[in-house]
Amino acid sequence: MINCVQAGGVHFGGDKLPIIAGPCVIESRDHALKMAEAIKEITDSLDLPYVFKSSYDKANRTSVKSFRGLGMKQGLDILSEIKETVGVPILTDIHNPGQAVEAADVVDILQIPAFMCRQTDLLLAAGKTQCTVNIKKGQFLAPWKMEAIVQKIESTDNKNILLTERGTTFGYESLVTDVRSISIMQKTGYPVIFDATHSAQMPGKTGDITGGTRDYVPILAYAATAAGCNGIFLEVHDNVNEAKSDAATQWPLDQLSDLFCLLYTSPSPRDLSTSRMPSSA
Repeated sequence: MINCVQAGGVHFGGDKLPIIAGPCVIESRDHALKMAEAIKEITDSLDLPYVFKSSYDKANRTSVKSFRGLGMKQGLDILSEIKETVGVPILTDIHNPGQAVEAADVVDILQIPAFMCRQTDLLLAAGKTQCTVNIKKGQFLAPWKMEAIVQKIESTDNKNILLTERGTTFGYESLVTDVRSISIMQKTGYPVIFDATHSAQMPGKTGDITGGTRDYVPILAYAATAAGCNGIFLEVHDNVNEAKSDAATQWPLDQLSDLFCLLYTSPSPRDLSTSRMPSSA
């Protein structure tokens, strides 16, 4: 039995498959607003639940020379504006316990990065806000190890928990997705999201920039949807070749609608008789 978790009016673990999507990092106010509006227009046209995501700081970039974002204050101001003007729930990640309360005052979902998923102080700080917490499974962890991580959040009396599969380290420069992990992590009782774009990464493949194979994003997302995941996470950009972070794997905005149609008409163990796409789509 999977608990239904709500964040800003979007339900995870219900009949519909929510989308969490947006650029990897906030590149500018205008770009973030443009992306939120464009993705919302697509999701509205297909009647899909939608959460906007973007990071104010990418603290775990491969190189010290890489663009990290606009910083917490400016970034949260932009996310707050998007939430108010575009009318969508917001997800962003935090990297230290001191960021939790301030970020939770703005966003609907606090995200714990995969590399930091076992950091107890960070998890407890996020949990204590009573905000919904999305924990990305570390690339180094077996899916059943997430049970202990869930218990850390639960110890704060917070049951608003999401888990995300984003691939497992395979050799030195690649990730592999084991779709069994979706079912395994669902045994915690919480919804499991599938991160289709990060799962296509090849860490360190291009030296000081993370590489990847964008062409595999639809295949991975389709497989995860068929395996019964409770949401899809996608990083999306209107000009992927010029993206300031994760350019190799962000999904092109102009191909987003087609990808959604593929996912929402795929079979799922939850419902083998009907599509989750509205009949008007």
